Amino acid sequence: MDEEEKVEVKIYPLNCYYFGFKDSIPSKDHSLHDRLQRIQSNYAARGMRTCVEAVIMVELFKHPHLLLFQIKNLIFKLPGGRLRPGESDIDGLKRKLGRKLSVDEDGDGAEWEVGECLGMWWRPDFETLMYPFLPPNVKHPKECTKLFLVKLPESRRFTVPRNMKLLSVPLCQIHENHKRKNIDGGCIGGYVWIKQATSQDEF
Repeated sequence: MDEEEKVEVKIYPLNCYYFGFKDSIPSKDHSLHDRLQRIQSNYAARGMRTCVEAVIMVELFKHPHLLLFQIKNLIFKLPGGRLRPGESDIDGLKRKLGRKLSVDEDGDGAEWEVGECLGMWWRPDFETLMYPFLPPNVKHPKECTKLFLVKLPESRRFTVPRNMKLLSVPLCQIHENHKRKNIDGGCIGGYVWIKQATSQDEF
């Protein structure tokens, strides 16, 4: 990688951050099967689904950790979600982060520093697998998910919906595993699953 292509990210220790709770956000999906059915219904009504997700990292035990949501003990996903019609990637991601991680859900999103787009993942059909490229034979993809680096300040407060868990997971424990059926938004190295370990922290 050339020097100009390198992205330097400063991450801060986990104990610099504070965690609280707020009212639950109703879950639209109870499984990946439910999600795929909803994507199919939405596609018939609105066309391709466009999502944005945040890569947020902290430092713990001198190693980078990624923040993931765990929902209903079944689904792991990056913070983010679907864009509204006509909404920009940055504005949509800030809105989603505010709704799921901020005290003030109606703020302007200025507290979130959204950085580089790290990649785009495509769902060619109504299936669980997503790919880091659009196959040339696919003319009508069903979903596109864009990943953005979100840089944290040295200290801040996270407010998490009560029906979700926010996990701090070592990057070295995020693996590609296409056989798992309980992972959503697995856009870092393919679908991800979390190995149980004592270094995994929950808030």
